[in-house]
Amino acid sequence: MADKRDYYEVLGISKGASDDEIKKAYRKAAQKYHPDLNPGDKEAEEHFKEVNEAYEVLGDKDKKARYDQFGHAGVDPNFGGGAGGYGYGGFDGMDIDLGDIFSSFFGGGRRSNPNAPRQGSDVNTSTVIDFIESAKGCKKTVDVRVVENCHECHGSGAAPGTSPKTCPTCNGRGQVTTQRRTPFGVMQTQSPCSSCQGTGKVIDNPCRKCNGTGHVKNTQKVGINIPAGIDDGQIISIRGKGNAGKNGGPAGDLNVQVNVRAHPIFTRKGYDIWVDVPLTYAAAALGATITIPTIDGKQDYIVKDGTQPNDIIRLKGKGFPYVNGRGCGDEVLNFIVEVPKGLNAEQKKKLKEFEETTSESNYKGRKAFYEKVKKAFGKD
Repeated sequence: MADKRDYYEVLGISKGASDDEIKKAYRKAAQKYHPDLNPGDKEAEEHFKEVNEAYEVLGDKDKKARYDQFGHAGVDPNFGGGAGGYGYGGFDGMDIDLGDIFSSFFGGGRRSNPNAPRQGSDVNTSTVIDFIESAKGCKKTVDVRVVENCHECHGSGAAPGTSPKTCPTCNGRGQVTTQRRTPFGVMQTQSPCSSCQGTGKVIDNPCRKCNGTGHVKNTQKVGINIPAGIDDGQIISIRGKGNAGKNGGPAGDLNVQVNVRAHPIFTRKGYDIWVDVPLTYAAAALGATITIPTIDGKQDYIVKDGTQPNDIIRLKGKGFPYVNGRGCGDEVLNFIVEVPKGLNAEQKKKLKEFEETTSESNYKGRKAFYEKVKKAFGKD
């Protein structure tokens, strides 16, 4: 634990960061170090693992609270492990119920059953997709490091042919009661049983495969159906694909954050797709048939004569599909009229001749502007 960096430092945030700040920092770091964006870079791969480990703790309120109080010891997978223990999950794996301990100290209270089924923790990861894939939907496969039930002992932690026994010290309760006399009378407190580390069971002959924890870590390939219209940073949850539960409890979920690569032409705004379309001076003035890009490919579009700079045209239904809904956004064309540069003498002459044929009626914007100038500053 000593060589681990502080999780807040890993994500580049302060200890008092909000949930949104933690999530934003994770998204930024995960995208920066993602293996798909850094192929063959071992250092980036290690950073990516470190970032995911940090977010798995700081993104979970319970784990974050333990980490803030106890540091890495509060969430370290090996803390409290070994024969008879539960080799991952930190204090949570030891079934320490601080609320029960304090309520017992002040006169009894509910005691949790250490052998009750417990759901496994969630696993967080991310994947990177292209802009068009986010618009059309796609399938991806992610490699996920998860905790599974040991196949050798089927999750019992005991060697094949044997089974865990009820702890003789705490009689399977996972806690022991201590009494002491004080000036206020006899006080009793409850604490985790040191013989079974709070599990209520002891294992005389631990499984060699999992060292008595009942669980092992393996890498799984998980297929993900990414819906059409998904936005950058959105999370897909896959039920039951997280870490294995305890005592027959269900597995946690797999949360996959989807990061979308920027597109060289398209920009997403909500469910609309914006495209800056350059027009020549002549095409804007006279009208023209041009080719425009869409997420379905190229298509022809007729530009009306007299098109002005930054005129906006909407192509209905050509944007992103609404996720899990009906309909689509629009494709928005923003026309950028380019003024020609580097004209030769002949071109300048013809343009000047053309300018001499125009009048104020051809330039409504200019006419309105100078009328406002006269009104504000007078005729002179």
